[in-house]
Amino acid sequence: MPADELHTYGTKPFVEHLDDLRRTILWSLVSLGVGMGIAFPLAPYVLAFLKVPVARAGKDPETFLRVLRVAGGLSITLRIGFWGGLLLALPFIIVAIGWFVFPGLTARERRAVRTALWVAVLLFATGVAFGYFLVLPAVVQLMLRINEWLGLTSEFVELGDYVSFVLRLLIAFGLAYEMPVVVVALGHLGIVTSRSLRSYRRHVIVGLLVAAMLLTPPDPLSQLMMALPLVVLYEICIWIVWARQRSADKREADA
Repeated sequence: MPADELHTYGTKPFVEHLDDLRRTILWSLVSLGVGMGIAFPLAPYVLAFLKVPVARAGKDPETFLRVLRVAGGLSITLRIGFWGGLLLALPFIIVAIGWFVFPGLTARERRAVRTALWVAVLLFATGVAFGYFLVLPAVVQLMLRINEWLGLTSEFVELGDYVSFVLRLLIAFGLAYEMPVVVVALGHLGIVTSRSLRSYRRHVIVGLLVAAMLLTPPDPLSQLMMALPLVVLYEICIWIVWARQRSADKREADA
């Protein structure tokens, strides 16, 4: 084993681990607070941004999305502030969790974590963008068509419910797209192999379908639009892990 892999930061006392955990929680709360501080003043612009998928689904958002309560505006602002702040803070919370486990890793594992954290932030943004630009308009249109098929009149939708629905959906897509980072990092650390990933492929696909069912609204379209890209990403992960294993085997043979 290379000398750099033998080097760690040393074994920390339990009290220091608790202190690291306290800092991680504090950093996460601060990130959430900053995210909410950004989201609250931008609530009118965020609301206009969230109305765009309704227009793409063929409805006028100014008449289709309505406020039904006196304090509806305040409720919508609070929802945008919290869920929007959480959406902005989640990449930093993911980084904080990564740095919490960082000191106990070897040098090779620390390199893997650094790369994984950058990729995790990128994939989170990709998942949010995929959910907003592709999934959300299709889901809204599907639900409207289901109402028409049942003979139900959907002249308007309560704006607060729509805002919560959209922001939770975007957060769910962002978190779901973190799966490849976990799989590739485990492969880089030697915990899983390409062979084991292939052997458990059917189980993973079922698990992804279940996760999509839990994370998305109760409609099959959004569930499939979350699960299918994750299945493709899982297959890509298998090839990435296989390529890394082959490269490592070749270096050992040359050595």
